[in-house]
Amino acid sequence: MGEVNTFIQSVPLNYFIILSTVLFCLGVLGVLLRKNAIIILGCVELMLNSVNLLLAAFSSYNGDGHGQILVFFIMVVAAAEVAVGLAIIAMLYRNTRSVDVGIFNKLRG
Repeated sequence: MGEVNTFIQSVPLNYFIILSTVLFCLGVLGVLLRKNAIIILGCVELMLNSVNLLLAAFSSYNGDGHGQILVFFIMVVAAAEVAVGLAIIAMLYRNTRSVDVGIFNKLRG
């Protein structure tokens, strides 16, 4: 167990911060620029996982498990988000035969 922390701590913390920032920015761009609902859900997952990476890195560098506990709760929330999101997308596809988010505007009553 000590070998894993030593290996992770051998990588500078700045690299984790840069990687996490790049992944988060890619996720934000995907959410803002794409029209496909499945790709948007994937980009939201990318943003959540970049936060998880940063929490795990900080937790490892501090030597405590609090960040890893937060990672676990974020993964639970992400799994619930995917389940609800895919159910909504399935109903949208069933009614309109498309997963384009522009169709949501037509669903107003």
